[in-house]
Amino acid sequence: MKVLLHILLVVIFAASAMAAEETSNRDRSRLSIFLQPAVSFLDFPEREYFQNAIDTLYYSFRQDALTESESLSVAKQDFQKVNFCFPISAGIQYQIFPDNFISAGISFIYDNESVVLTDRKNRTHNYSYTIQGMPLFLEYRLGIPRNLMTLSGESLFSVAVRWYWVLPGTEIYTTWGGLEAKIPAWGAGFGVSVGYLIASWRSFNIYGDIGFSSIKVSSNRTYAHIVPDGPEKKARWNIGGLTMQVRVGFGLWNEPEPVEDKDDDDDVPESDLVPRAATEDSTATKTVVEENPATETDETSDSTSESPSEATENAAETAANETDTVPAAEEAEATPAANEGAAAATGDKKEAGKATEE
Repeated sequence: MKVLLHILLVVIFAASAMAAEETSNRDRSRLSIFLQPAVSFLDFPEREYFQNAIDTLYYSFRQDALTESESLSVAKQDFQKVNFCFPISAGIQYQIFPDNFISAGISFIYDNESVVLTDRKNRTHNYSYTIQGMPLFLEYRLGIPRNLMTLSGESLFSVAVRWYWVLPGTEIYTTWGGLEAKIPAWGAGFGVSVGYLIASWRSFNIYGDIGFSSIKVSSNRTYAHIVPDGPEKKARWNIGGLTMQVRVGFGLWNEPEPVEDKDDDDDVPESDLVPRAATEDSTATKTVVEENPATETDETSDSTSESPSEATENAAETAANETDTVPAAEEAEATPAANEGAAAATGDKKEAGKATEE
């Protein structure tokens, strides 16, 4: 059941990360700091030692009961069968080459498990154990090349590997005692994860990671020092496990944004290009015609040219019209002279009549 729960959570987290609709770009921060909250399911099978101790106490309380009512007052809680906690990490990251990052950080792991027992007199007894870890890690992250896996033409997916050391403060302490982990200089374990750049805005970059870590530590003391009837062997445990985390980074030194050449014609649909070109051609033709009217006249005369027979008939009609026009003009010129002569003759007749009367 525990394995199925882990798989289900992994699938849900991965699906939500890959379905993000945010248009993301590659991480352009050269130097950045980050904060990384997470959910971790610890690989801690030693929890059974503490559960066995609770069961032993419960049965002892039952045996101490003198009456049935006292026996009914005895009750217990069981420790959870899955150790999950909410680690938080912080660190610094440097991009040595495009999509190649190295990081150094520190994490704080804290998992407290507690139960309550009630004895025959209804008195409560609290029992607990706490797993605490202070791992220091060095990480290398590689952005997957865009030609291998990408959603929007950029390097969005990444793979990270880590190596862990443990610092003082890595320990287990319980109601019955505590033990501290040894701090080996060569390290305590490793981790791997697959990440996705969920969002990128200005100097902020948000990654979603899912992975597994194994951070095994040991102590010079035994579990018998911290839990009743515990094993008499030196204590060993693991503070790693399945981890889902979100990394929020802030770039202190960023690469400049690429400058794209903007062309107004690029935004014009192809359907608008042809009418625009035709309009430009007609405007250019009109301008040429206005500047060279002779060209238009020549084109007109060329377009209205006629055959030789039609030209001969037109010439004959033109000559006839000219012939008719000349006599009419001469007659028009002669009419005033004739009128003047008639007027003179009339005047002579009147003068002759007057003379006869006299």
